[in-house]
Amino acid sequence: MYDLVDYAVVDISKSEQDYQEIKQLLLRSDLNLDSQVTIFIVAKVNTKIIACAGIERDIIKCVAIDSDYRGNQLNLTLMDHAIKYANDNGYFHLFLYTKPENIDFFKGCGFYPIVEITDLVVLMENTPVGIKQYCKKLNIQQKEGGKIGSIVMNANPFTKGHQYLVQYAASQCDWLHVFVVNENASLFSFDTRLKLVKDGTRQIKNVTVHASSPYIISRATFPTYFLKDKTKIDQAYMGIDLLIFRNYIAPALNITYRFVGTEPYDEVTKAYNEAMRYWLEDKKVTAQSVINVVEVPRITEDDTIVSASLVRKLLASKQYEQVKKLVPPTTWDYLSANLDQFKI
Repeated sequence: MYDLVDYAVVDISKSEQDYQEIKQLLLRSDLNLDSQVTIFIVAKVNTKIIACAGIERDIIKCVAIDSDYRGNQLNLTLMDHAIKYANDNGYFHLFLYTKPENIDFFKGCGFYPIVEITDLVVLMENTPVGIKQYCKKLNIQQKEGGKIGSIVMNANPFTKGHQYLVQYAASQCDWLHVFVVNENASLFSFDTRLKLVKDGTRQIKNVTVHASSPYIISRATFPTYFLKDKTKIDQAYMGIDLLIFRNYIAPALNITYRFVGTEPYDEVTKAYNEAMRYWLEDKKVTAQSVINVVEVPRITEDDTIVSASLVRKLLASKQYEQVKKLVPPTTWDYLSANLDQFKI
């Protein structure tokens, strides 16, 4: 029977039939269709889709196999086709998120666990040495000192608030490592954001600005298709991101402090700040050393809290003089030279 299995690449944004078949196949596996993925590798028997694996850039998602066809070679062949498709499109280092009960299945397909949130999610990659190699590269940038701090920021764009946070944290540490989140789900591209952070902190001598990696997880790209409850989704995302930081990134650079701005408005960011206390400071979470979380009050301009979201709103309404008050000269130089490029 399995000789009759055909494999194909389908784009569900262009085929309503494929969309509906894959959606129903996922539902039968207690999975939702991830809105971020449109490309699927599918296995068909007599034109019926019996298995699927979604691919979005370097992440394999929405893997499901019809219950009548599980427990055979089909799963390996499906994943082989998915990996080949990703490789053909320039992605060789691959990740997947799945439920913990699926770990053995994906181990058999050549994936290795990085970190697991019990009963919720595990993050895996298709190499046994990926995270270790990344940490070796970080280790080269290790600095001497008894108090090594860190900041993770999106900087969309880099504001006076970001600059103050870096200045304050650097004044409290022997060395400060700043990670700029590496994803392009923001108004400003990653390359632009990285440049603005580097330009805006160049005068601070004890700072290293890092182009972050896939190991610093972006909320915008965290998949949610295997979790139904929003509270569990948030817990899984925060736990994965913060445990990777505590278990791997911080030890590689001897980081013992993480600085973050207070969040009076955005509930999601506020919850993330609170989650840091648990995932980074609780001794029972992991055997790795505690990372002390320091919340720094945000600065104000004309009695208004400085934030990147406010800058974006002001850009959208072309209130450029107000924008100029909220960003460092280095950011304003970039903005004023590129105002016509912003499609806000």
